[in-house]
Amino acid sequence: MMSDTPSYGFDTLQIHAGARPDPATGARQTPIYQSTAYVFRDADHAAALFNLQEVGFIYSRLTNPTVAVLQERIATLEGGVGGVCCSSGHAAQIMALFPLMQPGCNVVVSTRLYGGTVTQFSQTIKRFGWSATFVDFDDLDAVKSAIDGDTRAIFCESIANPGGYITDLDAISEISDAAGIPLIVDNTSATPFLCRPIEHGATLVVHSTTKYLTGNGTVTGGCVVDSGKFDWSASDKFPSLSAPEPAYHGMKFHETFGPLAFTFHGIAVGLRDLGMTMNPQAAHYTLMGIETLSLRMERHVENAMRLAEWLEKDERVDYVTYAGLKSSPYYDRVAKICPRGAGALFTFAVKGGYEACIKLVDSLEIFSHVANLGDARSLIIHSASTTHRQLTAEQQEAAGAAPNVVRVSIGIESFEDLVADLDQALSKAAA
Repeated sequence: MMSDTPSYGFDTLQIHAGARPDPATGARQTPIYQSTAYVFRDADHAAALFNLQEVGFIYSRLTNPTVAVLQERIATLEGGVGGVCCSSGHAAQIMALFPLMQPGCNVVVSTRLYGGTVTQFSQTIKRFGWSATFVDFDDLDAVKSAIDGDTRAIFCESIANPGGYITDLDAISEISDAAGIPLIVDNTSATPFLCRPIEHGATLVVHSTTKYLTGNGTVTGGCVVDSGKFDWSASDKFPSLSAPEPAYHGMKFHETFGPLAFTFHGIAVGLRDLGMTMNPQAAHYTLMGIETLSLRMERHVENAMRLAEWLEKDERVDYVTYAGLKSSPYYDRVAKICPRGAGALFTFAVKGGYEACIKLVDSLEIFSHVANLGDARSLIIHSASTTHRQLTAEQQEAAGAAPNVVRVSIGIESFEDLVADLDQALSKAAA
């Protein structure tokens, strides 16, 4: 494990943070600890672990050595104090809300979210007695007005899926701070290489590690990173963290664990009872992916920028939403929120509408038509007929997934090959 020093750069931390040679074998790469359980030294050791008096490994639903390295690596890259990995990005969102919410509570969320997140927040969380209020996060007064006495968090994406919209995290965090509630930022599309939400006031950062962090389309996973900066005891809004916990003999998580309260609760209660566990092989694949994150993101951004410029000039295209373009209303936010680039996810509208989009998708050869993003491969999807299909026409428009729009996730292939593929497919779509 590396010492806590500010002198290491991102490229070094993405390879080394959280890891050390295996003490038993000297293995340099983090092993896959494919074990469900771990032997206790004695009865006292077991009791201390179960009482949260000692940190260690009990059972892989809770903690696993391979997953533990990944948690520390992602938390380090994000500038947080701790992380909890889980089975998917959707699981990470529930894990982030779980310690904060109670029946009757609500979360204020951006209208610009991944379609599956819109469905999760507008439909599924109702079954827990929670609710979500959807607001245009460019309208700061509307965000403020949506907060009431039962609001327990604000949720947004740093670079929103599908349109590549960039959220003004500094302005939103000022609102969350004034209201005394945490800001949760989904940083999947940006990764900590392009954006570090905690530096802009975020309390919690969530990831679908399935996407750019792994980068090769092999495994699903999620992570919740805690900034360690929120005072959970400043009000009575967060009793799971500030009040006595019956399952641990009345222990108060925030009083006992301080800045790590949310992280310990996520493992000791969240994973214990929800069971949204990341398997160690998935953690291994993601660790290997993160080792090249900066290199890949640089190429992703370079290709995306060049392709967005090419598409914007094409007469077969109505508009392009990439925030890196000077024509984008969010162009000025790139330097502030994502100084290394506007990501590699955006949409463009095809002249000819719905039918032309379908023809385009079916005619591409290098671009893969899949419900995923953040792969080394270039991907495309027609959101209105797939990922955002369950939404109303109004919700589709608000999310940037209108019927005449396709979403692209630009990979790291040769730029010339990507242009040629889009060119021939657009010709067929326009025929």
